[in-house]
Amino acid sequence: MRENWRIKVSVVAGASALAFSALMAAPAVADEAADSLQEVQMPAGVKIVEGLAPVAGADAPSLEPEADAPFSAAAAAKAAPAANTCLGSTAAYGSKGCFQHNGDIVWAGDTQKDGMSAAVGVYTDYGRAAEVCINKLGVNTWATCNKDYRETGNVRLRVFRYDGDTGKFYQPETWSGWIPVDGKY
Repeated sequence: MRENWRIKVSVVAGASALAFSALMAAPAVADEAADSLQEVQMPAGVKIVEGLAPVAGADAPSLEPEADAPFSAAAAAKAAPAANTCLGSTAAYGSKGCFQHNGDIVWAGDTQKDGMSAAVGVYTDYGRAAEVCINKLGVNTWATCNKDYRETGNVRLRVFRYDGDTGKFYQPETWSGWIPVDGKY
């Protein structure tokens, strides 16, 4: 009887501690800016490229948050993406980025009016120097950086913020998974 009482008290104490820690240590919401910006250190030699406005009539990706759609690995493996599909869509506070395999176009979208620019870093799995596509066109716009990556390679996107006045990059940041340059998963 006494042993059951100790178990019950231990369970209640543990549950109380867990509930208290959840209330006190809630993570920041990804769509909110941090109280104080943290600078992101970039590797030496990263090339910064100013993005251009998409060509008139281009099928630009949406800047709206995407709904959680069910993912079917079997369907994705069977269906090749359309030529204008933007792959690896990745977003962090104020920035959104993706990669269009037809033409090797990096898209950088600015989603917050905060005086900073959207930045999308592009890294390869074959040793090409990293580059960052900057969108200085303003809030609710897309900028494109047209690149030429090796068709047998993969790229990975790093989305974060850029302050043009200081030339510094800031968190929050998010990384995509590896994206095949030829668009075939």
